[in-house]
Amino acid sequence: MPERSETAQQVADLLHTARQSLGMGLAFLSRMEGAVQHLEVVDSVLPLNDGMTQPRATSFCQAIADGALPPVIPDVSRFPAAMRLPAAELGIRSYISVPVELSDGTVYGTFCSAGLEADPGLAERDRVLLEVLAHAAAVIIEPDVVRRRRNAEIESRLRPLLDRHGPVVLLQPIVELAGGRRVGAEALSRFPHEWHQPPDEVFADADLIGERENLELAALRGAADHLPHVTGYIAMNISAATLYAPGGVEFLTRLPLERIVLELSEHDPIDDYERLRNVLAPLRAAGMRLAIDDVGAGYSSLRHIVATGPDVIKLDRSIVSGVADDAVLAVVVHALVELAGAVGAAVVAEGIETAADAAALVKLGVGLGQGWLFDRAVTAADLRNGYALAPSSR
Repeated sequence: MPERSETAQQVADLLHTARQSLGMGLAFLSRMEGAVQHLEVVDSVLPLNDGMTQPRATSFCQAIADGALPPVIPDVSRFPAAMRLPAAELGIRSYISVPVELSDGTVYGTFCSAGLEADPGLAERDRVLLEVLAHAAAVIIEPDVVRRRRNAEIESRLRPLLDRHGPVVLLQPIVELAGGRRVGAEALSRFPHEWHQPPDEVFADADLIGERENLELAALRGAADHLPHVTGYIAMNISAATLYAPGGVEFLTRLPLERIVLELSEHDPIDDYERLRNVLAPLRAAGMRLAIDDVGAGYSSLRHIVATGPDVIKLDRSIVSGVADDAVLAVVVHALVELAGAVGAAVVAEGIETAADAAALVKLGVGLGQGWLFDRAVTAADLRNGYALAPSSR
């Protein structure tokens, strides 16, 4: 039998307690799914293993749940309906079953014990004991149940989207703050409105079900599709994990790398900078530029900058919005501009929404910016070559 998970072993310990306390030969936790009863965890003197199944309709547990049999059966032979079931044909002569109920009131399955001999002493007190143990089992399994339900919901949303080649990818212009000339654009993924989720949450969900790499590669493909239709560079977001994957590097090497700025987020953990530099080296040698995104949003970005020597530093909107009227933000921005100068990196300010902030950023030495002041993320056809420093009419 495969090695049990920690959760399964904890449930097995409860089942063993039930079986020993009741003096019976079998105890199990079952899950009802469709027409099948899954014996998820089994403690038995019989040659029965975890994961066995049987038809739900012909199980003792279903008959008890339907009210056809009582939850405590000291002598199965006294119930003709029970004797017609497969378990009785296999020799089960005493039985007790209680529901396993989760905190939201849903019934997950059953917590049961069975004996090969009739047990006249089996009584209501034994059902109460089993209910206590079933409640303990519910507490143990609920986190796994919640995780499986969550992952199934994520899978149901993401699978059709991945099968349709991924998210819609739009472009937000990146402009020279001094004159408004567009030099590039950032590719931004957009997901169905009815999901009510920002893109970073969707990518995090994809990570939970092992699909982040596939979703990121789909977004990269959508971004690359714009290259023949726009001028300037396109900034593409990627996590370190996807960059390390063979599919990530293989895809990037097929692109015109001199037109690609690869953005690594401050929020993406990087445990091995030497590995990161080794993966990036041939791509950067071929003309690709590296950007560190979300600088100023946390602590990791400074380490990213020191360790990678990026070509572009992108200031997080949290230190950009309101910089015209906040002396502290101005000091932070000025310090990061000086840091960028020391490592030879260009500076892009994200989240610019007012002309006043744009003007203040120019005075602080920030050369490039993006944000709603210029435009939201748009299609390639709507991308312009120049933008005035005035609120977008879009």
